Amino acid sequence: MLNNIGLPGLLLIAVVVLVLFGRGKISSLMGEVGKGITAFKKGVSEGSKEIEDNAAAARDVTPETEKDKA
Repeated sequence: MLNNIGLPGLLLIAVVVLVLFGRGKISSLMGEVGKGITAFKKGVSEGSKEIEDNAAAARDVTPETEKDKA
C-alpha cells in the first residue's frame, strides 16, 4: 500500500502536516528528534566500549592443577 505513494503524495502529506502544526512546531520537533538520535548513538558507543572493557578485563580463573591436565 505504501509503495504507491510517490513524490506527489509525499508533497501533499508534507503540506498537510505543515498547515496543521505550523513551521515553529515542526522545527522544534525535528530538533528533539536530532537530540534523541545523538543520545542513542552516544549510548550505543558507550555500551560497546563497556563491553570491550569487560572483555579485556576477563581473565582465566582455572586452577593451576586443572591447566596442567589439559
